[in-house]
Amino acid sequence: MSHAPFEYIESLRVGTVDFVSPDEIKVALDIEAPESVALNAGGPRPFPRVNSYVLIPVDDGYLVGQIEWLIVERSAFPKRRGMQDFGLVDLPYPLRKMSLNPLGTLRKISTKAEQEQYGFRRGADALPSIGTGVFLPTDEQLRSIVESGENRRVKIGTSPLAGNAEVRIDPDRLFGRHLAVLGNTGSGKSCTVAGLIRWSLEQAQSEAKNNASPNARFIVLDPNGEYSRAFANSEPPAKARMFKVSPEAEELALKVPLWFWNSAEWCSFTQASSKTQKPTLIQALRAVRDGQTEPAENKSHDIRRFLRTMLATIRLEKNSGSPWGSFPKPKGFYEKLEKWKTGLEPELPSLTGDELTRLTAVVTSINTLCIPRRQQHPHYDFTRQEVDGLFSVTSAAHSAFSGADLDTEPPDVDAPRAFKGDSFLRSVEATAEMLNVSEHAETLLIRIRSLLANTLIKSIICDTDDVSLEQWLKDYVGADNAENGCLSVIDLSLVPTEVVHIITSVIARMVFEALQRYRKINKIALPTVLVMEEAHTFIKRYRDDVENYDAASVCCQVFERIAREGRKFGLGLVLSSQRPSELSATVLSQCNTFLLHRISNDQDQKLVHSLVPDNLKGLLRELPSLPSQNAILLGWASELPLLVKMNDLPKSQQPRSDDPDFWDVWTGKEKRKADWKPVADDWQGLAKQAD
Repeated sequence: MSHAPFEYIESLRVGTVDFVSPDEIKVALDIEAPESVALNAGGPRPFPRVNSYVLIPVDDGYLVGQIEWLIVERSAFPKRRGMQDFGLVDLPYPLRKMSLNPLGTLRKISTKAEQEQYGFRRGADALPSIGTGVFLPTDEQLRSIVESGENRRVKIGTSPLAGNAEVRIDPDRLFGRHLAVLGNTGSGKSCTVAGLIRWSLEQAQSEAKNNASPNARFIVLDPNGEYSRAFANSEPPAKARMFKVSPEAEELALKVPLWFWNSAEWCSFTQASSKTQKPTLIQALRAVRDGQTEPAENKSHDIRRFLRTMLATIRLEKNSGSPWGSFPKPKGFYEKLEKWKTGLEPELPSLTGDELTRLTAVVTSINTLCIPRRQQHPHYDFTRQEVDGLFSVTSAAHSAFSGADLDTEPPDVDAPRAFKGDSFLRSVEATAEMLNVSEHAETLLIRIRSLLANTLIKSIICDTDDVSLEQWLKDYVGADNAENGCLSVIDLSLVPTEVVHIITSVIARMVFEALQRYRKINKIALPTVLVMEEAHTFIKRYRDDVENYDAASVCCQVFERIAREGRKFGLGLVLSSQRPSELSATVLSQCNTFLLHRISNDQDQKLVHSLVPDNLKGLLRELPSLPSQNAILLGWASELPLLVKMNDLPKSQQPRSDDPDFWDVWTGKEKRKADWKPVADDWQGLAKQAD
């Protein structure tokens, strides 16, 4: 026998509101309310259950509440609807209560083919009154809550608390405003990241015109070498370009040329001191980038570079002297003049014509300044007119040797212009000599020499002519229309520890700056996603009150800049980490969506709780007990916080992050041969020599 609509609605009633506040609603459950399973909502459903949903009528719709906690109190009488129980014997009866977090409003939008349709929106326009009934949602209403939102394009899982309703996301929201995947080791983070990439690419291909390959770009920075199994043998569009230190068949060699490194990265790697080594390094870097097209044995080119360094140094010293009478370290400037004179005089006999005249004028000008200061008890202060005169004759000599006008913009010290490592080393030595700081630059030179001498590092920084900036961007970011694939996996597992932070920093920065310039030229962004595994290692909190930043701090600063500005240039950031409490607060604050797997550490839980509004923290109490493959989705990509069971991934598509099979190996069920010779040969580089 069918029920009238009013009777059916009343059959879904489970309690009454007895406390209301903006962030909490308390409900007294009716004695007839289901104790474990509700059978009156269209199908068997567990009730009451923490973090499940109930409805409260308000104005023109329903307020959706999420159950935060349940409690049993003692009552003097059973509270049964429609009955007066006050005359009964005074015995203790159990009274169940629950607390709700108000999430949003559910409204009926249409009725088609005898099926009601609802729309859910975050936020409560109105709160219920005391005594208002509380109802179970029907299956249609439950699906409308979970499956709310526009552009639900990519299915990532199901909601076990909502009848396994499909959980779909909008990639524009998920990747456009940065995503953090957080959880303990073994909770399923890597599978979630691999799945998000694969499911997004497969859905994009299914909706592309003529089933064409999607014009997508994912770049995965993989410190543990986990993702080779997940994508290497896949079919397009999820087939990846694999970059490794020691590539095998169908893999590419990891190349991050040293001329990609900017001044901050060079200074952090060499641990350059700020007083003498850093200015020397920056000046040498500018000089070697400026002269990349000239042969080193060209004498005119060497003199021109010498004069340009002189001009840059004079300008720097001149600009820092204010007022001129307190010209900083005037004796130091005098010593530089003597060094310059010593460096220029041997070149005069080999010159003729205007070059000889101009260079002689420079030497004469230096002599004019130095002679009065060679006497006993000299006065080392220089007047502005003296220094301006030296600058003028040096500039004229620089022009005579075909040098560019110094009034024009000097070469960008960070522009990725190609140069050889040996050329850079010579430039540092020459610059230190000119600046009269050779004794202070010795440790700097030692670190650069050790970098260039390390064979494993040398294979990465590729001190050759076979890498161009254009080709590197095509290989690592992706070619036009993603013709070479949608995914790059950069395996950092064998990158030496001393340079792994620099290599990661350079790759991330090059991708970001390339997209900056792409938008500048094309007036539109090129959507790209950068994935950082083990983010707590590379985006780690650092002290900002130190004078010189180490490589890890510089790496973190690059990702902080991407987190702040990447959205404007189409660069989305995906972070995966097992220690969120160690991550940079700047980067975490810029992540608008979170996928939270099991988190048991107290500090990590405390941090995660601080990222969400107070009235949603009840859901986060499940974090320590979440089973593997389950996660809580909250933030910009979801209309409301959801407990999600992520889609299954076949073993062949899962990252290589399995737990070790100790017992099977111990008991001989799985054979493991311990042949260390190939390991030792590979480690020592003997395997390559044999090839």
